[in-house]
Amino acid sequence: MPVARLSIDIDVPPAALMRVICDFAAYPRFLPDMEEATVLRAEPARWTVRYAVRIIRRVEYTLDHVREGDTRLRWALVEGAFKSNNGAWDLEPLDDGTRTRATYTLEIDLGMFVPGSVVKTLLEQNLPATLAAFKQRAEAKG
Repeated sequence: MPVARLSIDIDVPPAALMRVICDFAAYPRFLPDMEEATVLRAEPARWTVRYAVRIIRRVEYTLDHVREGDTRLRWALVEGAFKSNNGAWDLEPLDDGTRTRATYTLEIDLGMFVPGSVVKTLLEQNLPATLAAFKQRAEAKG
């Protein structure tokens, strides 16, 4: 099962970044491949969200997200196009908490054969672009 891990430094405190990360319904406004994000269930620190992304073709899936304070959000696949999709955002305060090092970890099993070149593109281009989009959104919201 491929695992990807990437970090980015963002010029907002962890709590501000976590608010952007947990604003799931807003994802289609700033993530280019995201067509839909529908919150099916919302509790104080837990959400079930159905996503539709366009990566070669439209892919739909549902994730269960659990927030652990202002520094961690983890998720697991409920149903959808993948065999598994687990991951986390881990947020580390920097510079007395005014900045954040955000580490995104994704462990995914597509459950089907996908050419290596496609997987490589997803990991080397789409993942950095996704983190850059979160950085831009969080810094713009301040």
